[in-house]
Amino acid sequence: MELLKAQDITMEFGGLVALEQLNFSVERGRIFSLIGPNGAGKTTFFNVITGFYPPSNGSIQFDGVELVGVKPEQITSFGIARTFQNIRLFANMTALENVMVGQHCRMNAGVWGALSRNKKTMIEEKHVHRRAYDLLKQVNLHKQEDVLAKNLPYGEQRRLEIARALGTEPKLLLLDEPSAGMNPHETLELIKLIGRLNRELEITILLIEHDMRVVMNISDKVIVLDYGKKIAEGTPEEVQSNERVIEAYLGKKRNR
Repeated sequence: MELLKAQDITMEFGGLVALEQLNFSVERGRIFSLIGPNGAGKTTFFNVITGFYPPSNGSIQFDGVELVGVKPEQITSFGIARTFQNIRLFANMTALENVMVGQHCRMNAGVWGALSRNKKTMIEEKHVHRRAYDLLKQVNLHKQEDVLAKNLPYGEQRRLEIARALGTEPKLLLLDEPSAGMNPHETLELIKLIGRLNRELEITILLIEHDMRVVMNISDKVIVLDYGKKIAEGTPEEVQSNERVIEAYLGKKRNR
């Protein structure tokens, strides 16, 4: 069953066409990888899904709801969360506090509740604190709950960003190059983590990734972009042997 469906998505920046007539769907409960050479339009597509860029043309349906024209914060409340290619944590907040912030869109206490510290607000805050700790445990960072984000090693910062995204209770998790900058051991742990989140939390995952070890190990399906166009889609094995994909990566006879 489709969770996300993109139809004829085109994104133009002046005279530059970053995405051209892009069509594909993401099935519920699966892990999809979006790959392609630098500048292929991968992160642009993430920005379109999450409402940062309104597409020049096309439609994106998420769980039966149209996303085009919807504000980013509303899209988050619908059940889409993301991480970024460049880590965007609150550097001077602890690991636990970062994950608590991630739950903001699911909290009910308003300004009055925060000021009055009423019983309902206090109960909710305890729940948020407990759930943040549980999410840190899910990514194996619970022992670093009181460590400032800026003092965590790079690989742990990556995992913390994932935990914060999980705080929004997503149905679809978008990971933008989650293994970037990781050493081989950290990459292996990331592969295990993504697989575990997909199985145990039943979260659908769409990731942008350059490390083919990650793509080949965890993907149910792979979509390949080149110059903003989809040039291939299939299982990791099918995509790996696709001539158009090989040409795009090796620079042979590249077609617009």
